[in-house]
Amino acid sequence: MIIRWSRSGEAVRRRLQQAALKLFVEHGFDQTPVEAIASRAGVTERTFYRHFADKREMLFDGETELRDLLVQALAAVPHGTKPLPTLRAAFHETVPLFERNRPFTEPGVRLITETPALQKRSLAKRALLVNALTDALQTRGVDARTAPLCAQVAMDTFAVATQRWMQEPSVPLRTTPRRCSSQVAGSHRHAIVAQTAIGAAS
Repeated sequence: MIIRWSRSGEAVRRRLQQAALKLFVEHGFDQTPVEAIASRAGVTERTFYRHFADKREMLFDGETELRDLLVQALAAVPHGTKPLPTLRAAFHETVPLFERNRPFTEPGVRLITETPALQKRSLAKRALLVNALTDALQTRGVDARTAPLCAQVAMDTFAVATQRWMQEPSVPLRTTPRRCSSQVAGSHRHAIVAQTAIGAAS
C-alpha cells in the first residue's frame, strides 16, 4: 500500500506538527530527535528545517498569528476605551483561534510544563507578546508607565484563563478571563498601588 502525502506547504507543516506532538507525548521532548519527526511525517530533515528553525518552535508556531491578531483587534477597539477593557476586547477576538487549536494546544501546554527548555522559550514568547501589546497601547496614547503594566496584567489574566479553560472544558473561554481578572490583579497589587495605573485604566 502506497501512502500519498500532500506536498502543499501548509499540509506538510501541519503534518510535521502532528507527528512531533505524538512523538513528544510517546517519548518525551528531549528524547525525540528531528530525524524521527521528519520520518514519522514522511519528509526529509531538510524539509523539516524549511518549515521550522528547531523542534522547540513547533510548539510555538501560532505565536506570530496570535500577536498579529491581538494587535489588529486592539487597534479596532473604539478610541477612548480605557486600556484594560481594550485589552479584554482584543483577547476576546482570539477565542476562535484558541478553540480551533485546542487539540494541539492542550498536550503542548503539558509538554511545556514538564520541559525546562520549553518553559524558557515560552517565557520569551510571552514577553514578545507583552511588548507588542505595550507598543499598541502607546500608539493609542496610553502613557509609557501604564501601557506595560496593563499589557502584563492582561497577558497574565489570559494565561490563567486559558489554563483554567483547559482544566474545565465545560467553561466557555469567552467568559473565563473576566472571572480570573481579580485574581491576577491581586498579584500585581504592589505595582498598582505604586502607579495607580490599573485604577485609571479599568
